[in-house]
Amino acid sequence: MFDKLTQAQQKIEEIKQRLDTITVTGEACGGMIKITATANKNFKEMTIHPDFLANAGKEELEEVLIVAINKTLEQADRVSQTEMEAATKGMMGGLGGLFGK
Repeated sequence: MFDKLTQAQQKIEEIKQRLDTITVTGEACGGMIKITATANKNFKEMTIHPDFLANAGKEELEEVLIVAINKTLEQADRVSQTEMEAATKGMMGGLGGLFGK
C-alpha cells in the first residue's frame, strides 16, 4: 500500500519537474504583448511592442496585460492538466485498490 503511495508521490514530483521545462505563452492585442511562463506558472518573460507602449494609456496597458496574463495562466493550466492525466492514467487502477474499489 505504501509502495503505491510512494510511487504516486514520486510520479507527481517528476511531473512538476517536467512542467518547469515546458514553456507557455499568452498574447494580447494581436501579439503586441506577449508573456512567457513555465507550465508551473513561473513567469519568465514579458514583451511589449514599442509601438503599443508609445500609444497606449495606463489603463489600456493594464487591461491588455491582464488579458495576456490570463491567457498564459489558462495555457499553463491546460498543459498541466494534460500532463497529469497522461501520467496518472495507469496509476489510478492500482490506487483504486487502496480504497476498497
